[in-house]
Amino acid sequence: MQVGLQMNSTMAKSPVKKMLEKHQNLVHSEDMKVVSHVQRKDDDWIVNTIMIEGYEIPFKFRRKKAYKNLNGSLVNLTYYPITEEIAGLEFEVMKVVRIKVA
Repeated sequence: MQVGLQMNSTMAKSPVKKMLEKHQNLVHSEDMKVVSHVQRKDDDWIVNTIMIEGYEIPFKFRRKKAYKNLNGSLVNLTYYPITEEIAGLEFEVMKVVRIKVA
């Protein structure tokens, strides 16, 4: 008699599903079209700001190296809303924790 647990591919959870279950505020969206992508240096980091078609709120993420230009690309994003204060004014921004070109 063979005892054991077999996992098939449908039982394994994707990294995105694991993140979404662990962090309730995260949102995952797929095939979103980038209409604008700007990169700027901030100390040792490169701050990337992208605008998505149909959204008026910027999506931001940081990297140590410059990212390829995403203008016109379809991307999959995992993000959550934050509020940034700039010159005494509060702005809503989406903080990207995972980005992949679709």
